[in-house]
Amino acid sequence: MTASPINTAQVRKSGRFLFQASVVLLCAWVLVPIYFLLINTLSSPETVASFPKPFWPEFDLGSLSFFANFAGMLKALKNSIIVASLTMVMAIAFGAPAGYALSRFDFRGKETFRVLILLTRAFPLPLLALPLAVLFIRTGLDDTLFGLALVHTTLAIPFAVLITFSLFSGIPIELEEAAWTLGCTRFTAFTKVVLPLIAPGIAASAIFAFVISWNEVFAAAVLTIENRTLTAFLLQSLGTSPLHLKFAGGFILVVPALVFIFAVRKYLFAMWGIANR
Repeated sequence: MTASPINTAQVRKSGRFLFQASVVLLCAWVLVPIYFLLINTLSSPETVASFPKPFWPEFDLGSLSFFANFAGMLKALKNSIIVASLTMVMAIAFGAPAGYALSRFDFRGKETFRVLILLTRAFPLPLLALPLAVLFIRTGLDDTLFGLALVHTTLAIPFAVLITFSLFSGIPIELEEAAWTLGCTRFTAFTKVVLPLIAPGIAASAIFAFVISWNEVFAAAVLTIENRTLTAFLLQSLGTSPLHLKFAGGFILVVPALVFIFAVRKYLFAMWGIANR
């Protein structure tokens, strides 16, 4: 017994409505908190502390000015930028060659190695906090920006390897072989042929590593005391800082991450070797 055309059309209409409603709810779930964060950041401290909250921002820079003049805040912001930049450079320096090797060479245990790279994120950082703290104290890396960048690099390398692997997989090896026949070495073929083609993807992978470091808080809070990053500094002063400082700090943390993630979104879906055409 076949369904009537009317019932089929109703089912499709109901499914389309359910899909659209789900998309709207998901967007509201993500965008509404960000919008109210923006409103409170661009409002005066008095408005932030008042209730009910305004629906439109006042475009008052009082909260951001208080954030910039708060003792130690600019130093923490500078530390976050330095650590995230170091993480970005080291993650690409170690991750890109590994991604190239996975893409171009066949060896025993290649697929297992890919899985093991991702499984490095399976160990929760709180479980490793005490051994890391002891190791850093013994090696003199405790409370240093470079030591914290090493930890963040460890968190970012799996994604850097998998993203760059997908990028290299999208470049036919025949292009390199053609360059070899024209007198190029493997290195010059890589720098002159492959690298220009994947440069935007490498930049996106680097930005993603930057975001991972920018938003990380646990290691920054445990391994630093005087040289805290912005996330650790905000966590430290969370109980005593005024409300408008919290909103301004949250805005400074969220906006760069949103911009960077939007820039690399299409490369995140290709981490498992789906070539970007």
